[in-house]
Amino acid sequence: MDLIPADLAGAIHTASTWVLPVLLAITLHEAAHGWVAWKLGDDTAYKLGRVTFNPLAHIDRFGTIILPAMLLLLRAPFLFGYAKPVPVRFNRLRRPRRDMVLVAAAGPATNLLLATVSAALLHVVFAIWGLPALDGPAWPATAEWAYLTLEHSIFLNLLLAVFNMLPLPPLDGGRVAVGLLPRELAAPLARLERYGMWILLGLLLLPFAGSRLGVDLNILRWVMEPAMNFFASVIYALVGLR
Repeated sequence: MDLIPADLAGAIHTASTWVLPVLLAITLHEAAHGWVAWKLGDDTAYKLGRVTFNPLAHIDRFGTIILPAMLLLLRAPFLFGYAKPVPVRFNRLRRPRRDMVLVAAAGPATNLLLATVSAALLHVVFAIWGLPALDGPAWPATAEWAYLTLEHSIFLNLLLAVFNMLPLPPLDGGRVAVGLLPRELAAPLARLERYGMWILLGLLLLPFAGSRLGVDLNILRWVMEPAMNFFASVIYALVGLR
């Protein structure tokens, strides 16, 4: 008699291929913000021990572990999570308007770098074991796990990079836009930050309302999917997968 039911074992196996990508993607994103801010004059995150690429320093028990795990186990149509935000005092940066853009862009840039590294490692997996095929020899369990983990890492890092670059405060893209737009446009966009999380929550819940009405209201997918496909094609070409 199996100690673990097959369906539970399958769920644990699937979840395990997401754990490392989620942990690295979310926490290194935050660490990058703190590191760039430190280099540009704000040592707030450094003094709090947040300028580190050790994921343990950035884990939020609920946002990094419990929430993504619940969404995976419940087979939610989207994956969401967050780490402890890195504190940045933009007024302490040497050139606040310019440096705010660099600090904000550091997180998504790190996710794109992680996606590229994952794609390069996936290329190594294919070089060792060949491409997966239904009619070919079965891969070793370790190879299959590595393949799924790297695939998930590419997807998740592209998702986080594109999502965070949406031009809506408090997302990174909103801060980049505030830093780049003329002041007469940047000021009203910056004031939108107090409502930003509610707007995002509404966009995340719209698909559920649309499914009840028989209408596709997944606005985030409409916006993000083309950008994710573009970055994926560039990264795959860069590492020789396409």
